[in-house]
Amino acid sequence: MKIAVIGGTGLIGSQVVKILNASGHEAVPHSTSTGLDLLNGQGLPEALAGADVAVNLTNSPTFDDASPAFFEKTMDNLLTAAEAAGVGHVVILSIVGVDQVPDLAYYRAKVAQEDILKAGPAPYSIVRATQFFEFVDAVLSWTSDEDTVHLPATPVQPIAAADVARAVADVSVGAPLRGVREVAGPEVFALDELGRITLAARGDQRTVVTDDSAGMFAAVPGSVLVPGDGAVIAGTAYRDWLAR
Repeated sequence: MKIAVIGGTGLIGSQVVKILNASGHEAVPHSTSTGLDLLNGQGLPEALAGADVAVNLTNSPTFDDASPAFFEKTMDNLLTAAEAAGVGHVVILSIVGVDQVPDLAYYRAKVAQEDILKAGPAPYSIVRATQFFEFVDAVLSWTSDEDTVHLPATPVQPIAAADVARAVADVSVGAPLRGVREVAGPEVFALDELGRITLAARGDQRTVVTDDSAGMFAAVPGSVLVPGDGAVIAGTAYRDWLAR
């Protein structure tokens, strides 16, 4: 099976390519570094030529009000080119609970991307993942100073990027879901607790202050970032990942 992995040189995409090729498929990475510009469509016909599946793992360069335009334009371009190339399955990566956080522009943008895919001509699959282990340090940096890190007690069920890549690869070589598959790590944490665990593992002496107005995740209501019944639960535990 030939699979075009758009955004195939990034954190998730590069691992997806390795997994698929190791399984005997022909996965080809495409990104701006290989001459593909999804915003204007340059390089798309060439990237999708002969592909059975297109996996879209590109991301907006910003998380603000500019992100909806990025996802809408790139999704439209990909679906138009995929139809012309006869691609039989389009896969995207999204976020668990994305449609329940309307106060975040980036989440609204991802919902728009999902909706365009659902309404488009191609059989499709959506993989919704929880927050990546690899992004926890960045989350801490948003609301920190020399002495403290302010975090809300938002429930999260984070996952290793390698486990996300495996889930995307598995969906890519299966029949189109025509729906959503959720994937998450094995443990639920309050975000402030996750911060304390992370700082302790790093030997960081800063104090985590529980602050339900701090940072992007303060806008998240209840437990919407925790997956529902039927989610695929990955095996990598956060403390084990930190220890490695």
